[in-house]
Amino acid sequence: MNRILLQPFFLTLTTLAIIVASCHNPMGVQPLSETPTRGNIKISVDESFQLLFDTQAYTFQSLYEDAKLTIHYKPEFDVLADLMNDSVRTVALTRDLTKEEKDYLLAKKFIARTTKIAHDALALIVNRNNPDTLLLDAQFADIFRGKISTWKQLNPKSSNNTINVVFDNNKSGNVRYFREKFALTGNFPENCFAVNNNEEVIKYVKENPSALGIISVNWISDTQDSVSEIFLKDVRVVEVGTNSLNYCKPFQGYIAEGSYPFCRDVYIVSRETFSGLGTGFASFVAGDQGQRIILKSGLVPATMPIRLIQINKD
Repeated sequence: MNRILLQPFFLTLTTLAIIVASCHNPMGVQPLSETPTRGNIKISVDESFQLLFDTQAYTFQSLYEDAKLTIHYKPEFDVLADLMNDSVRTVALTRDLTKEEKDYLLAKKFIARTTKIAHDALALIVNRNNPDTLLLDAQFADIFRGKISTWKQLNPKSSNNTINVVFDNNKSGNVRYFREKFALTGNFPENCFAVNNNEEVIKYVKENPSALGIISVNWISDTQDSVSEIFLKDVRVVEVGTNSLNYCKPFQGYIAEGSYPFCRDVYIVSRETFSGLGTGFASFVAGDQGQRIILKSGLVPATMPIRLIQINKD
C-alpha cells in the first residue's frame, strides 16, 4: 500500500503545458458521423462511480444502438488530466473545475460545461468483528491530525490496536475531499494508507479487524445490485455524527437533507465544441431516465424533485 502524501488540488498550468505539448490530436472538430445519440467516444469517470456509470452506459447504449461509450475508470486526478490534455471530451468527477482550469480551457477555445447529476456521500466502513460503529466527525478529523491513533482512544472498551485508515487511491477525490473538509496540510499520519480502488478498500477492511475504510457510498448503496449486496455482507457501515445525540449512516434521506456530515456532489464536465455524443450522454444522465437510475443506485438525484418520507416505528 502507499502512504497518503500531499497531492495538488488541481493540475498546474506548467503540468498542463507539458501534457498538451505531447498531444497532436485536438478534439475540437466534430466527426461527420457523430450526434448526441450516435458515435464512438471515450469517457473518463471517477472510479468511485463505476457501478452507477456501468448501468447508465448500458441503458444509454441499449436505447441508442449507434452509440458506443468506452468508459475508463480512474482516480480523480487522472480523470481531470484526461480532460485537460485532450484525451477525452467528457468526464465525471466530484468537483467542478477551478477558475484556473476553466481559464486554461478557454484560452484553448474550449468552454467547460458542467452538469450536476447527483448527491453522493463518503461511507466509513469497518470489519464485521469491530464493535465500534459510532464516530463523531471531529474524532475522524483528529485521526488525520494524528491526535487519535488507536481504537481505545475512541472507546475505552475497545482494543489498543492502531486504526489503519485506508483510502481508495493516493490521487482520489476522497483524499482531496477530507483535506478540504478538515483544512488538512502536509502528509497524513503513518497509519493512513492508500490501495488502488474502492473494491480493494472493502477487501482490506474485510481481512483486517483494525481497519477503517473510506469509500464512495455508491459501492454499497444499491441493495438490489449483487456487487453491493456482497460487499455489505463483508463489512459494517459506521454511523457518523456531529454530536453524541445525532449519528446516522449515509442513507439517501440523510444525504438529501444534509444531516450526514460527509456529502458531496457528482458532476459531468464536457469540453465539446459541438452537440456530440458526450453532450447527449450528459443530457441522458441528467434527464428523467438517468435520474431514476441514480435514485435506484442509492444516491440522490440532482435534477429530479424528490420527496422525503419519515416512517415512525411504533
